[in-house]
Amino acid sequence: MAIPVIDFSKVNGTGEERAKTMAQIANGCEEWGFFQLMNHGIPEELLEKVKKVCSEYFKLEREEIFKNSTVANTLNALAEKNSGEKLENVDWEDVITLLDDNEWPSKTSGFKETMTEYRAELKKLAEKVMEVMDENLSLPKGYIKKAFNDGEGHSAFFGTKVSHYPPCPHPELVNGLRAHTDAGGVILLFQDDVVGGLQILKDGQWIDVQPMKNTIVINTGDQIEVLSNGRYKSTWHRVLATPDGNRRSIASFYNPSLKATIAPAPGLVEKDDEEINQTYPKFLFGDYMSVYAKQKFLPKEPRFEAVRAL
Repeated sequence: MAIPVIDFSKVNGTGEERAKTMAQIANGCEEWGFFQLMNHGIPEELLEKVKKVCSEYFKLEREEIFKNSTVANTLNALAEKNSGEKLENVDWEDVITLLDDNEWPSKTSGFKETMTEYRAELKKLAEKVMEVMDENLSLPKGYIKKAFNDGEGHSAFFGTKVSHYPPCPHPELVNGLRAHTDAGGVILLFQDDVVGGLQILKDGQWIDVQPMKNTIVINTGDQIEVLSNGRYKSTWHRVLATPDGNRRSIASFYNPSLKATIAPAPGLVEKDDEEINQTYPKFLFGDYMSVYAKQKFLPKEPRFEAVRAL
């Protein structure tokens, strides 16, 4: 079983071909919560530069630091004890977050220019994907974007997480990244095309997200689940630690503004259960994030209940 791979360029076509592609994306959102886009419009040469600068950055600025990090030292000590105990509350992951206004790596040549250009392209792609979701859900064009921006502004959060999962000497004792669903909206992942490790939970089984060259993996977060009134579910996923290879993973998040009010789209709520039995609460995204920060690796349903009670 492999997650769907969709030719996104066909959304710009007409007739049967376009309808088929729209249906494939609807199926990706409804049945999987994850799908891969090829022909997504981001230039190949830009993606090649992104791979280059991110790998160079890790080698130059992070590799030695990670080797001496708390997680590396703790794992080695645990392995020496040979107690069969696992490292439960940490991840075998080196990570930095890029936002428009935080400090970016400066020693790696071309990093800032390349990643600035890449983020601009990814943001446009996220907005196109959201428009496809609008259409598939029979919502007005721009509905999801507007909800995330708390109206007409540009207050949505767009962050990029650059992760590396170095070769792990004891992959049986630690996770690359513990299982979780994503808190936010639409996630666009440019994953390693050689080293695997990302898995999603589907029908009770963990399935590999197959590495493919220069595709963008899309997955839906908890807020898309709420807006779609449960038609699109956020999916549990994890990253395995691996003994060889140095997995590179660049995830960009198009999330609501912390001030945005999130609730099921009125058109997707059955009229008779609107008052009595609305599955998902209405809440401020900032309140949801406060709950999520404490419960990220726990079941998601209690998060919705906790935010309902605020």
